[in-house]
This record gives sequence, C-alpha cells and structure tokens, in this order.
Amino acid sequence: MKNWKVSVLGLVATALLGMNVAVAETLRVGMECTYAPFNYKTSEGELAGYDVDVAKGVSEIIGVDFEYVCQEWDGMIPALLANKFDLIIASMSITEKRMEQIDFSSPYRVSIGRLVGPVGKNWNLFDADDHPIAGNFKGLRVGVERASTYFEWFKANLPDVELALYDGNEPMYLDLKNGRVDMIMTNPMKAHLSFLSGDGKGKYEFVSPAINEPKYFGPGVGVGLRKGNDELRDKISAALRQLNREGKLEEYALKIFPFPIHDDAWAQE
Repeated sequence: MKNWKVSVLGLVATALLGMNVAVAETLRVGMECTYAPFNYKTSEGELAGYDVDVAKGVSEIIGVDFEYVCQEWDGMIPALLANKFDLIIASMSITEKRMEQIDFSSPYRVSIGRLVGPVGKNWNLFDADDHPIAGNFKGLRVGVERASTYFEWFKANLPDVELALYDGNEPMYLDLKNGRVDMIMTNPMKAHLSFLSGDGKGKYEFVSPAINEPKYFGPGVGVGLRKGNDELRDKISAALRQLNREGKLEEYALKIFPFPIHDDAWAQE
C-alpha cells in the first residue's frame, strides 16, 4: 500500500511538472537576421526590424517566450522541417508551393515585388497592362534571391531571362552597383529604405511597376510552422488579428516606412 501511494504521488508530481514545462515553453523562431529593415542585427548585436516587432507582439499575446535562430534563406523551410526551430517569422510569403510543405498563420504584411536598375535606361520592360514584355528582357541579367518567390515568378513568366542567384540581399545590391547584373528584383519596401534612399539615390530607380500576383507572391507574408500544429497556428493567427485591430501592425510599420504595410481587412478574418 505504501508503494502504491508513493507511485501515485510520483505520477501527480510528474503531471504537475509537465504542466509547468508547458506554461514556460520556449518556441524557437527562424529568421535570416540580415534582411533589413524586416529582421536584422543592430551594431550592438540586437535583433530588430518589422518581423522582430511582430514576433515580440505575438509572443506577448500568446504568453510564450521566443528564442531566435539565424538561418540562411534557401535553407529556411528544410531547417524548420528538421526541427531546428519551431516557427519562421522572416517575411516569408504564403504560397501554394510552400503550403505543400508547411503551414502558415494568417498574413501580417503585404507581399509584392519590383525591379530596380540604373536610372535612365528606358528599357520598356512592361506593357500598358503591367505585363512583362519578354523580348525586351533579352540580353539582360537579373539578380534574384535564391529560392524566393521572385525567382519563381521569373521562371514562370520569363523563363529565358538569365538569372543570377544570391543567398542574401547585400551581395545582390553589391553586384548591381558593380555592374555584374543589369537589375535586381526585390521587395520594394526594403529597396526604398536601404538602397534607393541611401547609396543608390539618384543612380538607381524602380524600372518596373509594382508586381502583385498572389499566384506567386501569395496573399501576404505569414508565420510558417510545421503541419499538424493547428492549435498553435490558430493562436498565432488570433494574435496577429489582435495586433492589427489594436493598431500595432501600423505602429511597427511607421517606425520604418511612411505608410502601413498590412491590410486592415485581415483583422476580421
């Protein structure tokens, strides 16, 4: 009888410990840590940017601590699937192709693309309906980030264009300035802040309209997680809607841009 009581007490203690672990759980978050102004390290080594603010906001609402893991972009989804981290909060666009491998929360940022090149080239790359003119891309070399939605857009719409593939934005901008590529396709928000308003001001410009095609870029940027975590996904989505309703997403954006970068309608989904 004594042994039975000890056994029962042991089971109760184990259950209580399990509850404490669940409450104090830490989730690991993967991000590039080099993708300013969305997620990057400051000169003091602190993570900052829009994605980081969103992550902190979600963490506070769902009551779970986040631990950040820096990961190169092209290995982001494989690393999530290999359990290197639990979430991706790295400006990853929600696309059908990615949803074959992983799950996503509701969106927290718009997802579009735009071409950047030298001023005054007058390439006439798009028609009046903003469709690319394939023949006018002939002989041009375009830089895109490896495994990105921009890469997928080019392969589907302009398969004959010569692409230079990069593991990050900084090498891509460097090659543009050095003339190793004629233009690059990237996030226009990032391009405006980190390049066209800085080193590239007066020398480079947008050479295409804003390309907003949900088929390739998805409905927006969301938090990625492994399939089968529906409860966690729904908690994160609810937290993002709360951040939207409370004006926090706009607050995060206005720290960086003169305009919001989300859709108010997402708050009601």
